[in-house]
Amino acid sequence: MARRMTVVFHDEGLYTSLKVEAARRHMPASDIIADAVHEWLESREDAELLPIVEAAHAEWEEKGGRSWSEVEREMEEALTQREQAAEAKDVQA
Repeated sequence: MARRMTVVFHDEGLYTSLKVEAARRHMPASDIIADAVHEWLESREDAELLPIVEAAHAEWEEKGGRSWSEVEREMEEALTQREQAAEAKDVQA
């Protein structure tokens, strides 16, 4: 359901820039404003998550976390060893 809202621009230049951009993009100014509000809300969510992410990263560093490349290398080595072991069993059989 579409809702209406009046936006009052106290900055004439901002209003003019919005109207010019809307004309350039061939879209209503309300769509540009809606997109801007969505982006702003998402940035607020990201800002709220940032301390949680930073705390998790600090905990990871404190407990001796390993980089993904190190884990990936170890997984590849283990897979290679399993494949070699399986091949050796096949040769013996």
